[in-house]
Amino acid sequence: MSSAAPTTAAEYWDKYKPHRGEGPQPRPAAERFDWTGVGNSGPGEEILGSPKTVLDLGPAEGENAAFLTRADAHVTAVDFSAFQVKRARAFWDGLPALEFICAEACAFLDEDSRTWDAVYSTWGAVWFTDPEQLFPRIAKRLEPGGVFAFSHREPITGQYGAQQMGGKWLERRDKELKVYRWQFSATQWADILKRHGFTDITAEVLPHPDPAQLGTLLVRACMPG
Repeated sequence: MSSAAPTTAAEYWDKYKPHRGEGPQPRPAAERFDWTGVGNSGPGEEILGSPKTVLDLGPAEGENAAFLTRADAHVTAVDFSAFQVKRARAFWDGLPALEFICAEACAFLDEDSRTWDAVYSTWGAVWFTDPEQLFPRIAKRLEPGGVFAFSHREPITGQYGAQQMGGKWLERRDKELKVYRWQFSATQWADILKRHGFTDITAEVLPHPDPAQLGTLLVRACMPG
């Protein structure tokens, strides 16, 4: 992979934590469904119910998607990064109930006419896509009674809406490349989901095991069934 700084959002995600070391890597264990990214903390796949068809928006290494196939679910995993998709396909080659697709989330939902029993995102595309664009598209692709769930880092009070990211390659705010994430409080997410027709909404902050660290905001909603 080139060491040059990325110039587009897709290239940024190609380079963001692309691997866990030099050379070929063993695939993740995928021993549980993880919403928080901090090991065995928090709930698991029960948040999604018992879906047979599932859409993962922003799967990265794909361990959550792979885990769900063990419960006889067929999982479609969509990621914006060509590099991340290539890596995930290599990790999980041979799992017939798991497919990885390289596409932007809204474009995929516009072009693919399938529907799913559950749609989820763990610190993934839902965090990095305008919900006013994404949520109506998800609503169209969820089966009646289907579950939509997502998680992202607990927002800092007052830092709501579209937030321009900093960090490597993004340090200078005058550079052309800008990457945004959309984050809201639990109450704000509930209001947005209601406006787009979702019901049975729950939203809560899962504390980090280290009290000095921010927790994970977990949101769950359903389509009327």
